[in-house]
Amino acid sequence: MDAIVLQAKNISKHFPGVLANDHINFDLRKGEIHTLLGENGAGKTTLMNILDGIYYPDEGEIYLNGKRVDIRSPFEATKNGIGMIHQHFMLVDTLSVLENVVLGLESQGFYLDKKNISEKIAKISKKYNLDINPYAKIWQLSVGEQQRVEIIKTLFRGAKVLIMDEPTAVLTPQETDALFKILRRMIKEDKSIIFISHKLDEVMKISDRITVLRKGKLVGTVDKKEIKQKELAKMMVGREVLFRLDRNPMNRKGEILKIEDLETHNDKGIKILKGINFSIHGGEIFGLAGVSGNGQKELAEVIVGLRRAIAGKVYIKGEEVTNLCPKAITKEGTNYIPPDRLKVGLVPNLNTVENAILRRYDREPISRGIFLNYEEAAKYTRELIKQFNIMVPRENVPVKFLSGGNLQKLILAREIREEPALLIAVHPSRGLDVGATEFIRKKLLEERDQGVAILLISEDLEELLMISDRIGVIYEGEIEGIVDIDSADINEIGLMMAGVQKNPLDK
Repeated sequence: MDAIVLQAKNISKHFPGVLANDHINFDLRKGEIHTLLGENGAGKTTLMNILDGIYYPDEGEIYLNGKRVDIRSPFEATKNGIGMIHQHFMLVDTLSVLENVVLGLESQGFYLDKKNISEKIAKISKKYNLDINPYAKIWQLSVGEQQRVEIIKTLFRGAKVLIMDEPTAVLTPQETDALFKILRRMIKEDKSIIFISHKLDEVMKISDRITVLRKGKLVGTVDKKEIKQKELAKMMVGREVLFRLDRNPMNRKGEILKIEDLETHNDKGIKILKGINFSIHGGEIFGLAGVSGNGQKELAEVIVGLRRAIAGKVYIKGEEVTNLCPKAITKEGTNYIPPDRLKVGLVPNLNTVENAILRRYDREPISRGIFLNYEEAAKYTRELIKQFNIMVPRENVPVKFLSGGNLQKLILAREIREEPALLIAVHPSRGLDVGATEFIRKKLLEERDQGVAILLISEDLEELLMISDRIGVIYEGEIEGIVDIDSADINEIGLMMAGVQKNPLDK
């Protein structure tokens, strides 16, 4: 058995109203990928933030190569050879790759020897197949490339132990495969990796051992070879998880959304939508498949009024709403679950109540003229929390402290409670654990059965095939084809996603 390089013993950590870690034991062996698995809010990130010095434990000890260490800051963690790559990257967009890599290094001094630093970055890039331009600005890079910068930054500082917090949450399947190749190369070089995740298929693919947390407690540690995916799901959630959902027969009603020859620009001023046409009826889920960056995000933003169309028209319930403001479009019965929970969906520094009432703060009984009836607002929020099983320590806690699953449930609850005619859901289950994913998909199906028209934009083909009634495929800003779910073929959809094949018939 390989030697233990890092060990956490009886780690406990309290926050106001919640016990995040309850006497957890965890160890990492040399040259292994050890996955820390659990639902959103299970305590995974808290434990890793303790190992990285961001938090200090209330109880417990940390050992590195058998010697007890006292890690009180990320700087001390770096000195001990521990580096953490956070889910939300710690990069400065306006600086170059090179500048980000050396930012905050005490040994760097005032003078930047760019040639020497560039050579070191190139050496690391070549060794681990991390192809990156040291002089590129961060804002010019894709999400996958930005993650490579984080890895280079950690290795540049001499890390032997890498902690990766939900590294695939924002990656495409192709970027995820590339990352896994990099990780396997790293463990061959005697690095040790802690991989935080809740995606069971990826966990079974990449792990050597798996430790499961649930509600801040250790459930157990298992060898990947000795456990099945369903057993892991039960350890993680505490019950059987449905990997397939039953759909009622579709009861298709009148046309709710109609898109005609729609065109718009992306953030760089380049035309990203090129004559989009489709419609969605009440009581159906229309899934939109496509590789990231083909216009899905911009399409949703045009429909809800967050981006201007340069040509074409949007109709909701027969009324043209093209380029109206978001509030006017909302009044037409359109609600929106955005891809970015904290930047678009919620206000991070406001509490649960304040975020829950964003759709109805100006209506009675929550509104009293220019004043807010906080008692009614809190009562309404408690109803949402109960109905959607949202876990919050207290109502007045800023939502930025909630887990990803609970953030998504809060947005879903707020948008569904308005009884929309049209619900636009963009990546509604991205980054969520199996329990939260199952909950959100069930809620979307319930809304569909209530007669709501749903535009489901997702890069998860399994999700689209599971709950959609029709699937449209977008490639380079054009609809390549629309297929009925009963005749959908995953290979055909894949070819359309790659722009190889067209099937323009709306069945």
